[in-house]
Amino acid sequence: MRIRQYTTAVAATVFIALAGCSGVLGERDGSAQTHAGPEATYTSEWTAGILDRPQPDARPATLLAVRTGTHDGFDRIVFEFDERVPGYHTEYIDQPVRKCGSGKVTPVAGDGWLEVRIYPANAHTREGQPTVTDRERMTGLLVLSELELTCDFEAVVTWVLGVESPNRYRVRELSSPPRLVVEVRH
Repeated sequence: MRIRQYTTAVAATVFIALAGCSGVLGERDGSAQTHAGPEATYTSEWTAGILDRPQPDARPATLLAVRTGTHDGFDRIVFEFDERVPGYHTEYIDQPVRKCGSGKVTPVAGDGWLEVRIYPANAHTREGQPTVTDRERMTGLLVLSELELTCDFEAVVTWVLGVESPNRYRVRELSSPPRLVVEVRH
């Protein structure tokens, strides 16, 4: 009996210790924070290829915020949503970068262009007001030069990330609050 209690106590201690160490860095109001607990629901490998994680039957999520920051070894872009992380497709694209509705060419800084297509999602309210007002920004980060919203139409939101070179990147899905995180290596 005593051995079983000891084994259970050791297992519980190890579980609690591992859960406390599995926090990830997140950003809120532009500053990095450590979140305790296992909130990463998915993390891709570092790649320069295509990542595709659709959610075709889900309701559109609403994009609430887009934040950027530089960290040891990578630049980070955080897309925060209202209720859940929607599906997405990421890949490096060739120029010219075009707006989805008009087809108009839009210049984006950098020598590589990482497209992040998020769906089903909206970056506007039901009344048509933008939920993210800063839809084009120069960042001044080490690798990430510029971000630009190129599409917010029919439950598809697309951002193009202008990077200094098409370095490997990874994607993470985080909870509490729901976030899609793209990290591009330096």
